[in-house]
Amino acid sequence: MPDNEIHVWAPAARRVDVDIEALGGVVTTVPMSRQPGGWWALTTDRPAPFDYAFRVDGGAPLPDPRSAWQPRGVHGPSRTFDAAAHSWGDVGWPGPRGGAGAVGGVFYELHVGTFTSGGTLDAATSRLDHLVALGVDVVELMPVAAFPGRWGWGYDGVDLYAVHDPYGGPAALQRFVDACHQRGIGVCLDVVYNHLGPSGNYLPRFGPYFTERHTTPWGPGLNLDGDGSTEVRRFLAGSALRWFRDFHVDALRLDAVHELRDDSTPHFLADLSDQVAAVSRKLGRPLALVAESDLNDPVVVTPTDQGGWGMTAQWDDDVHHALHTALTAETQGYYADFAAPGVLAKTLHEVFFHDGRWSSFRGRTWGQPVDPSSHRGAQFLGYLQTHDQDANRAGGDRISSCVTPGQQAIGAALYLTSAYTPMVFMGEEWAASTPWQYFTSFEEPELADAVRTGRRAEFAQHGWAEENVPDPQAPATRDRSVLDWSELAQPAHARMLHWYASLVAERRRHADLTDDRLDAVAVEAGDGDDWLVMTRGRLRVVANLSAERTDIPVPGLGPDAEIVLAWDPAATTHTDDLLRLPGHSVALVRLA
Repeated sequence: MPDNEIHVWAPAARRVDVDIEALGGVVTTVPMSRQPGGWWALTTDRPAPFDYAFRVDGGAPLPDPRSAWQPRGVHGPSRTFDAAAHSWGDVGWPGPRGGAGAVGGVFYELHVGTFTSGGTLDAATSRLDHLVALGVDVVELMPVAAFPGRWGWGYDGVDLYAVHDPYGGPAALQRFVDACHQRGIGVCLDVVYNHLGPSGNYLPRFGPYFTERHTTPWGPGLNLDGDGSTEVRRFLAGSALRWFRDFHVDALRLDAVHELRDDSTPHFLADLSDQVAAVSRKLGRPLALVAESDLNDPVVVTPTDQGGWGMTAQWDDDVHHALHTALTAETQGYYADFAAPGVLAKTLHEVFFHDGRWSSFRGRTWGQPVDPSSHRGAQFLGYLQTHDQDANRAGGDRISSCVTPGQQAIGAALYLTSAYTPMVFMGEEWAASTPWQYFTSFEEPELADAVRTGRRAEFAQHGWAEENVPDPQAPATRDRSVLDWSELAQPAHARMLHWYASLVAERRRHADLTDDRLDAVAVEAGDGDDWLVMTRGRLRVVANLSAERTDIPVPGLGPDAEIVLAWDPAATTHTDDLLRLPGHSVALVRLA
């Protein structure tokens, strides 16, 4: 909004006042004027920046639902922010991968608060050259919308237009994006539009943002299709478009879109997709929407003119589950279905395992198949780790704590050379020893206790002892999750980092590895899934999942085949049609 204009949507209010405070000055309470459509407005001659808060019908002061900045926390007043004040250094930025777009490149999921000990956006900027050396195309920031307390994952955000002040506030996000673009890296911002956190959610005081007609795991759903939903949809879409326009981000990752319950036409996601496409044309650079969806339904990434929701891509947890089960042999919970023979091979070229088949975890058939004639592999993100999957273990164990280095090397090779858009979770690339644990810093004692006891009870149902479940509210839980960058100097960690960087480099070097046609991928597995061969054009990704040295048949190998990359090159040999791999090893081979 212009510096001298304040407005808010409060359709049922009889009166709205605004407290205006010059920085360090006296608070002045001024009545606002009613506008059409349930809006209230005020033009002030107060010079920016200043703090302000709304009083609805004489109530307590509340932050602006569209606040750009909450320097005193989510319960304090809002502060004006001039998004146009930043002097951008990314003029001419064509978008990730030289204008090809984010999807199809290498994503890197990053949590600002634990990527460095400083836990700020500026501190994260100091480590961007590491990502350049790794070959990252897009940094995916976990949510930065203002949330309660100092530390947290960000999925309890309550100010969808603001940037968490302890991370540096909105100006720091602009600096971070600018620095990424100047290094050739795009930025994807994780946004949460399916719910707000339990502390600091003042939206119901202003209007019908939520509805009891739809329920989610967090309570009432967002009102996307009832009375007043037009403004609610504008509120959410306005937040999304603002990140593209004012902060130059290249993509948004939309959290749990299956919880955006909408019975109207067009679906909110389809509507948002069309609006983002229009902004993309206006800005002259590609913009992407990446959905997290539990539906296993290609409607999510089907274009809107074909009846779909129009998302550019979506996360594919089935790839993670298949890799994790094959490498760890764990079969508890939702991993049970993925222990069946052939699951990994199927998932590596058919996208979903649950594509209309029975899901024992859900207790019903689940999902729809992906048609390779109408969908591409790059529309689906594949990964070995994510923030969710690590923290779904009581101690936040990383994959490197569960498998041998060779097994992790196999998992990395399979998803980084797949037809999917690959995503690395921060620290995974060097087999970081630091766990990734769930942490919060709620200020309300009752809420802190509820989170603590609820998490322990949840894991107790899965057989974990209570004492093994870290206290989310303990500062040490966050501190344990901070990456230890000194590990890069240690041989074992350096070896893994070299492996990941080499895989990314080969992905860029060989057109066969960026060919995302699903019907061009073939996967053959040995009896008992103890080995696997994935065909990528003239390249073969050959993995020995067993602990024993194995001769793996690779038709067409021939004596002139080139071993492009191997986890254990000294022990990797081949004859005419056999590749001999040591246990827990993998190689990338190019046929002559």
